[in-house]
Amino acid sequence: METTLNYISILGSFVLAISGALTAMSKRFDPFGVLIVAFATAVGGGTVRDMLLSGKSAFWLEQTSYIHFILAGTIFAIVFKSRLFHINRPLLFFDAIGLALYTVTGVQIGLQYELASVNCVILGTITGVFGGILRDILVNEVPVIFKKEVYATVCILGSILYLLLHRIQLPTVILQTVPVLFIIILRLLVIQFNISLPSLYADEREARRNNKKLEN
Repeated sequence: METTLNYISILGSFVLAISGALTAMSKRFDPFGVLIVAFATAVGGGTVRDMLLSGKSAFWLEQTSYIHFILAGTIFAIVFKSRLFHINRPLLFFDAIGLALYTVTGVQIGLQYELASVNCVILGTITGVFGGILRDILVNEVPVIFKKEVYATVCILGSILYLLLHRIQLPTVILQTVPVLFIIILRLLVIQFNISLPSLYADEREARRNNKKLEN
C-alpha cells in the first residue's frame, strides 16, 4: 500500500509540474519563474494536506525523489513545449491527471491516519485542488475552483467513490485505478461540455442563454 501510494504521488507531482510549467510559459515567465510555478503546482496540495496532519512533515522534504520528478516534469514541458501547445488543451489534460492522482493520494493518507470518511474526502479534495490554486494565483489569475465549482465537485465524487470501493475491499489494482480514471474522465467531460453549477449572478445566466442561442 505504502509503495503504491508513493508511486501515485510521485506521478502526480510529475504531471502537475508539467501543468504548472505550461501555465507559466503561456504567460512568458523566465526559466526560474517557470520552475517556481511548476514546483508550487506540484507540491501545493500535498503540503497543505501535511500541514493539517499532526506530526507529519511536508512530503517533499522527506523524499527528495519528488524534487527530481518535479524538475523532470518542468524540463519535459520546456523541451516539448512546441508540441504540447499543439495538443488540444494540453494544460487541462495534465491538470486532470494530476487532480485525479493527488485526490486519491489524499484520501489514502486520510485512511492511514484513521480519519472519518468526511475528513478523508476533505483531505483528498484539498490535496487535489490546492496546487492549482497556487498556480493560478502566481500567474495572476482567479483560481478555477472559484469560477468553476465543478472542479472541486469532481474531487469530492472521486473521493467518495474511492471510499466506497475501499469499504467493499476490492483488489488493490481496481481500488487504485478506477477512482483515478473516474476523476480524469469526469473532469474532461466537464470541460468538454462546459458543465458548471448554477450561477448566483443574473448577468452571467443571461450571457449563457445568449451563447446557447448563438450556438443553435
